[in-house]
Amino acid sequence: MILEGKRIGIGLTGSHHTFSKVFTQIESLVEKNVEVIPIVSYTVQNTDTKFGTAREHLEKLESITSNKVITSMPEAEPFGPQIPLDCMVIAPLTGNSLAKMANGITDNPVLMAAKSTIRNQSPVVLGVTTNDALGLNGVNLMRLMNSKHIYFIPFGQDNPAKKPNSLVANLDLLEDSIKSALTGEQLQPVIIPFTD
Repeated sequence: MILEGKRIGIGLTGSHHTFSKVFTQIESLVEKNVEVIPIVSYTVQNTDTKFGTAREHLEKLESITSNKVITSMPEAEPFGPQIPLDCMVIAPLTGNSLAKMANGITDNPVLMAAKSTIRNQSPVVLGVTTNDALGLNGVNLMRLMNSKHIYFIPFGQDNPAKKPNSLVANLDLLEDSIKSALTGEQLQPVIIPFTD
């Protein structure tokens, strides 16, 4: 599967410590002539952390992709019938957004873009990063794993001793996960030993 010429949406939700890894993956896709459409949640738009300011993150995304960041629901909705994506990626996907997606709640641009993509029966790839994936959010994770058009970047426990409910996607497998999803297959194994 060659990704050159594909139109891929990449949505970021508020797991700020993983942004630098996502930016590296976006750069790699752009180098392969993939059109990357950046989309961010309201949390990403409005939260400054020790990992950078909201403005810095948005500017970085626009600089890498040469596309305007999608920051509103009306901007994300047309990814349904009007300007469809070949694939939508949400990485990082927080536990909060995971729960909303599993329960049909669409209240930010990233989730709207995902909903619009599923409407077209195109793949949505999720890069989970949450401390409660094996806790209260476990039921939501399993619901999404059993949903049509939903695929996962393989994930593992990042710190089983201190955070036994935490799961983190191996973002180095983002591109391979997209390729598999575009052929209708989940990249396997989906549960992997975590490497940072």
